[in-house]
Amino acid sequence: MAKPPSKPPTKSSQRQVRRTGRPSTENAEAPATGSAMKTSTRSTLIGAMFLMATSAIGPGFITQTTTFTVQLGAAFAFAIAVSILVDIALQLNVWRVIGVSGRRAQELGNLVFPGLGWAMAALLFVGGLVFNIGNVSGSGLGTDAMFGLDPKLGGALSALVAIGIFVSKRAGLAMDRIVFVLGLLMIVLTTYIAITSGPPVGQALKNVVLPEQVEFLAITTLIGGTIGGYIVYAGAHRLLDSGITGPQHIRDITRGSVTGILITGVMRIVLFLAIFGVVAGGAKLDPASPAASAFGQAAGEVGLRVFGIVLWAAAITSVIGASYTTVSFITSRTRTSDRMRTALVVAFIVVTTIIYVSVGTAPTTLLVFAGAFNGLLLPVGIGVLLWVAWRRKDLLNGYRYPAWLLGIGGAAWLLTIYLAVRSVRPVIDLFS
Repeated sequence: MAKPPSKPPTKSSQRQVRRTGRPSTENAEAPATGSAMKTSTRSTLIGAMFLMATSAIGPGFITQTTTFTVQLGAAFAFAIAVSILVDIALQLNVWRVIGVSGRRAQELGNLVFPGLGWAMAALLFVGGLVFNIGNVSGSGLGTDAMFGLDPKLGGALSALVAIGIFVSKRAGLAMDRIVFVLGLLMIVLTTYIAITSGPPVGQALKNVVLPEQVEFLAITTLIGGTIGGYIVYAGAHRLLDSGITGPQHIRDITRGSVTGILITGVMRIVLFLAIFGVVAGGAKLDPASPAASAFGQAAGEVGLRVFGIVLWAAAITSVIGASYTTVSFITSRTRTSDRMRTALVVAFIVVTTIIYVSVGTAPTTLLVFAGAFNGLLLPVGIGVLLWVAWRRKDLLNGYRYPAWLLGIGGAAWLLTIYLAVRSVRPVIDLFS
């Protein structure tokens, strides 16, 4: 069958070819294309939000929440509320500066002061490497709780799952979907345990506004655990790699940054309520594994299996987030090929898994050092981004940065300096 004659090019399409080297899309079906672009943007945004959130929700997240719930009881609700507000103030600024500038955090650091970005990358790499050993360890403990599998074997198999995601043909889409599904799974299962444990919700709500006890250490620990180290950059770097950059995407960037923190906050709240219900009932938790003990006392054998699933999901998504973000700090978005980037991510996971299988988990001394590195990176990295927002408008593509946002970011940044000082103290104690 003969093809129908094509329509002659219009003058505007001819000008488009001369100006850009690409044909005009004016004859395309605009509504369908626009719908497809909106769907793609929404999917990527959801993936970035959950990548950040699930990177924060790791084995350490579960341990921190359990420990402070046992110590503070209902008063821990106040610490959670305050930490969420501070986290939002910081992440709003981080995502907006990175998203509008179209540059990764370390690239901005090098533009502010030569070599500063590489120093940031070095700090993050050391912390990410050590903590990823803990993440692989957590995945092994999760498989042990689920199936009774040897933790080292379970950790190795979990690492293979993470590697499989990164080497798949559509790795970005696979990563977005797996962190979304596992993130929702963690929240749903933990909510089930919270309902089963029957926490005194009214008492917790009262302590949000009228706390029986204010523990500043708990607040700063939660902030460091939620946005410390690589976590605050994970979602923002994912948006860059997906092409969601520039002032025209301000609304998407803002919505993504706030929602990512809120997802983490929801998980923190339901986990707190699950543990609080057991503790308020007078139960004594096993000091060796208080979170597993709480889940078990709330729902028996089913609770223990649920704990295994939640711990594994938290660990494997943290492996994905830590590996992806750490490699994004030591590679270039424009000069590093996708194949090389994937190879580095795989190598990062393999190395941390080998170390875990060899030594069991990251030694306490190394974890202390890594915590100090993360604590140092937080004020340095945020300070660089706030400086760009304040003094380097040339890097923001003509965007006028809101003074109110810079103000709340600056106030929250002062708190990160306190976190940094506090994170160095344990290192000093090691040598005293």
